[in-house]
Amino acid sequence: MRTSAVSSGYSRERLTHPCHCGYSGDPQHQCSCTPIMIQRYRSRISGPLLDRIDIHIEVPAVKYSELADRREGESSTAIRERVERSRDIQRERFKGTKVHCNAHMPPRFIRKFCEPDAAGHRMLELVTDRLGLSARSYTRILKVARTIADLAGSEGIRENHISEAIQYRSLDRKTM
Repeated sequence: MRTSAVSSGYSRERLTHPCHCGYSGDPQHQCSCTPIMIQRYRSRISGPLLDRIDIHIEVPAVKYSELADRREGESSTAIRERVERSRDIQRERFKGTKVHCNAHMPPRFIRKFCEPDAAGHRMLELVTDRLGLSARSYTRILKVARTIADLAGSEGIRENHISEAIQYRSLDRKTM
C-alpha cells in the first residue's frame, strides 16, 4: 500500500509509505510495526505540509485477478467528457478573473461558490471538531467538494459531495 497525494491539480505520487516496513493496512502482508512506531513514522509528515495537499488517500495493492478482469467499466471517453464539462463549468464560473479552476480559488470565492447545504454544514462541523482540522484543511475540503459537485453536474454542494471530499483526507484521519 502507498499513500498518494494531489495538490492543486498536480500529482505527488508515492508521498510516503503507511509505516516504516510499508505494510500497514496491506491485506497480503503482515506489518511488523507497533502502533506507536506507525504513529511516530507518520508524525514525520508535518501538519502544515498535509494542509497544503488537496487529496491524500491510501492506495492498496491490486490483486492479479482484479487487474486481469476484462469486464467493461466506465470508458475513458465518458470520463474525459465528464471532466471536460466540469472544466467548462469552472471556466464559466471564473470568467473575467485570474482564477482558472476550483483549486486556485481565493477565500472570497470559496465563500461565494462553496456553500454546502444544511446537511453538508452539519457534517463539516462534526468532522472539523472531531478531527481538529485546520482552517486550511477545511477550505481544501470545500474546494474538492466543489469539484466533486461540478463532476456530478450539481449546482450546489450537497452532503454527499462533502462526505466524498472528506474521504480524500485520509492522513488527516490517521494522524488524529
